[in-house]
Amino acid sequence: MKRRVAWGSRPPTPLSKRPYRETVMVYAGLALTIVLFAWLTGGRIRKAIIIAAAFFVVATAWSFRVWRRKLRAADAEARRQP
Repeated sequence: MKRRVAWGSRPPTPLSKRPYRETVMVYAGLALTIVLFAWLTGGRIRKAIIIAAAFFVVATAWSFRVWRRKLRAADAEARRQP
């Protein structure tokens, strides 16, 4: 008997209590990784800081937009259910 992958069989992941804070922490860590990688490899630190800052701002803004949409959808769903 073959086992098949059942796509979508898992229940949806519950939303975090502090999604915005966690998003900022993750992207700050990734931005720091960019700067550390440049430093360790002898790259231009100033350029790495600019790239890391741009990455942080764009990624955080995008994630905030996605989180806001998810939280509004969850709120609307909660209002519909009695």
